[in-house]
Amino acid sequence: MSEGPDPDRLKDLEQRLERLKAGQGGGKPHTEEHYSMAQHAWRMVIELVAGLGIGFGIGYGLDALFGSAPWLMVVFTMLGFAAGVKTMMRSAQEIQKENEAASAARDERE
Repeated sequence: MSEGPDPDRLKDLEQRLERLKAGQGGGKPHTEEHYSMAQHAWRMVIELVAGLGIGFGIGYGLDALFGSAPWLMVVFTMLGFAAGVKTMMRSAQEIQKENEAASAARDERE
């Protein structure tokens, strides 16, 4: 039958594992920069959906008030979409300016 584990071999294995772990550096951590792009994307999606929702709500309410079937709802939904796109474009410009400023700061350091 087999004997129990050899303590010298186990210590050698532990040392090799420690060296490998130290050489890897613990893997690549997630950076805040990675998450910030997703946050910007979600912000723009939410702005568009909010514009659509607010436009739809106003149009639906005015249609119910005036009894003008779907006409005001369609008009205000389109206006809400336009407002959402305008807000998204403004957010995209802000993000672009932030990225350009960060890029310029990195270039100055180098």
